[in-house]
Amino acid sequence: MMAERLSSSVASSSCCCLLPTSKRAAMPSSATLPPLPHRFSSSSSRPSHRLASYLLTSSSSSLRLLRRPGIHPRRTMLVLCASSDPAQLRSAREDIKELLKTTFCHPILVRLGWHDAGTYDKNVVEWPKCGGANGSLRFEIELNHAANAGLVNALKLIQPIKDKYSSVTYADLFQLASATAIEEAGGPQIPMRYGREDVSGPEQCPDEGRLPDAGPSSPADHLRNVFYRMGLDDKEIVALSGAHTLGRARPERSGWGKPETRYTKDGPGAPGGQSWTVQWLKFDNSYFKDIMERKDEELLVLPTDGVLLEDPSFKIYATKYTMDQDAFFKDYAEAHAKLSNLGAKFDPPEGISIEYDSKTVAAEPFVAAKYSYGERKKELSDAMKQKIRAEYEALGGSPDTPLKSNYFLNIMILIAGLAFLTSLVMN
Repeated sequence: MMAERLSSSVASSSCCCLLPTSKRAAMPSSATLPPLPHRFSSSSSRPSHRLASYLLTSSSSSLRLLRRPGIHPRRTMLVLCASSDPAQLRSAREDIKELLKTTFCHPILVRLGWHDAGTYDKNVVEWPKCGGANGSLRFEIELNHAANAGLVNALKLIQPIKDKYSSVTYADLFQLASATAIEEAGGPQIPMRYGREDVSGPEQCPDEGRLPDAGPSSPADHLRNVFYRMGLDDKEIVALSGAHTLGRARPERSGWGKPETRYTKDGPGAPGGQSWTVQWLKFDNSYFKDIMERKDEELLVLPTDGVLLEDPSFKIYATKYTMDQDAFFKDYAEAHAKLSNLGAKFDPPEGISIEYDSKTVAAEPFVAAKYSYGERKKELSDAMKQKIRAEYEALGGSPDTPLKSNYFLNIMILIAGLAFLTSLVMN
């Protein structure tokens, strides 16, 4: 499989180091949308309600025709939506988890999401000229930017997932992969939202030079110039820098690091490179401890790393994270989520949450016995629970947003009424 063939060439890149340009095969450009089948033709005086489930897909975005809940099929309200499908996002996340287990590609997937979002310029109002998380990194012209060297490998790894889930945009997939990689490496839960639209063609890619350099002459000024342009502050700069707890730098790509160390000579993945931490596939606060102590010459410290303990403002947060991993995880999760939203155009505007699928259900499992009595207490099957949850959401509810009326109370009253009428008939 493609993932297996690439497993030896990934899991070897840092998150935001400047990397040299390299030649790559051309990536496919946007395709035109397929024509509607005849039975869905707009010339029909009364379009079939089946049109509501027809999917229009292209290489640049996923266009879906949706039916609003509660609307009769013959009175379907069609909404053209360019965002991702929540069910496919959840399935794609599971596939990404499996990919991580077999290829150890956590670092390069983190970097993929960062570099797609990190081109954002808050001073540019027009989308997509402002840059940011819009899926533009899939095009060859942007992959050829020096700072993106090696990211073609990340794109090749997740392209089969994109092909499998055509109703997930590239912009969402890049950020989903990045957040999932952090979480699967032991990091914090990232409060992500989805529904990002894709740019349509390579002409919409940002200009080169918006991403951080690893060795500028004035590291503190450089970091602030780049991250302030995105709308991030000193705390977020330091917190995001902590992602260097994952990954390695390779001299043949970035010009930084040793060819190999005792921590990288045996992989996993392709051996070699120099890592910032001993356990470079584990997300924790060891990055801050290591750059503070600097006792191990086998570990990498870039100019932009060392300045975190030299600049007075940066040092406040770096010192705090060295002593308090919980504080680092909290600030990192917030900063990562903010970065992933930069420059994104969401549809719907409030975005899509998929976290109830794992977080909410796991934290508060549905126990049917709580809603039963006497000897009739019985746990519902998982299938029945999912059916109840789906019906609840179809009426406009969600794990985070209760219905305006008490749905379950209404059902109980209806059942009680039917039982009473039945008893009268039987007597």
